Amino acid sequence: AGLGEFRIRDLNDEINKLLREKGHWEFRIKELGGPDYARIGPKMLDHEGREVPGNRGYKYFGAAKDLPGVRELFEKEPLPPPRKTRAELMKSIDAEYYGYRDEDDGILEPLEQEHEKKVIAEAVEKWKMEREARLARGEEQEEEEVNIYAVNDDESDEEGGKENEGEEGQQKFIAHVPVPSQQEIEEALVRRKKMELLQKYASETLMAQSEEAKTLLGL
Repeated sequence: AGLGEFRIRDLNDEINKLLREKGHWEFRIKELGGPDYARIGPKMLDHEGREVPGNRGYKYFGAAKDLPGVRELFEKEPLPPPRKTRAELMKSIDAEYYGYRDEDDGILEPLEQEHEKKVIAEAVEKWKMEREARLARGEEQEEEEVNIYAVNDDESDEEGGKENEGEEGQQKFIAHVPVPSQQEIEEALVRRKKMELLQKYASETLMAQSEEAKTLLGL
């Protein structure tokens, strides 16, 4: 450091100027079709020249690294990246983040179907083996399949229906809801017709009385 602070700074600036010029020549040589010296050339080590964190492109060499204010820059830890706020984090969250678009690429669905078939087949095979083992031990007797749509003979008439047999022994099923007779249907139609006529003629009578009142009042 006997050269003095200002002389050391000038020499350091001159070295950085030459390095920039060297970089320009390397780029021009590559542009003209020559070798890429920036990639294949010797790399500069930290003991030859160091960059201050956050100040890319300018290097300090030799005694320049110990100049006042420079040493503190190297000793100072780089600032950590700023933490993102909750609002900034929520901006990058969409339907894909929650897995709603996993099947859009058409890859997952066939795999799931194949796995589902495999699991079902394994479950059925396991059930069959366990059932055969129980039958072999006499713990379970093979039962016939039950017709869940058949109506039992002991169903009460209060439920509104019962099971009868036809001429050839075939079962007949009667609906379990009250069904009106033909006479009840005809009576309901007559009552409905009477109500329609009553409403029609009652309306005509009221209109006639209203017109008569207007005539008497001179309206």
